[in-house]
Amino acid sequence: MKIRTPNKQYLKVAEDLTTDQQDRLLCRMRGKLTRRIEDKKLNTIEALAIQLEVEDAELAEWREKMSEIKEKEKSKNRD
Repeated sequence: MKIRTPNKQYLKVAEDLTTDQQDRLLCRMRGKLTRRIEDKKLNTIEALAIQLEVEDAELAEWREKMSEIKEKEKSKNRD
């Protein structure tokens, strides 16, 4: 199984996080990334960068779905 490599932009952002921000992000991290930190396959900064990237992708997807829902609501209200 190939381990995902973090994007350089997200690595920079992860390095600049405060300790509190890192803790909050680690708290939201899925088990797979946490295990990779424990197994020393990823360092904490790399795992944080991947988590940031995942969350950004999920947020973009959520925004797209919400936009579709709002459009449907507008069209229902017009009828």
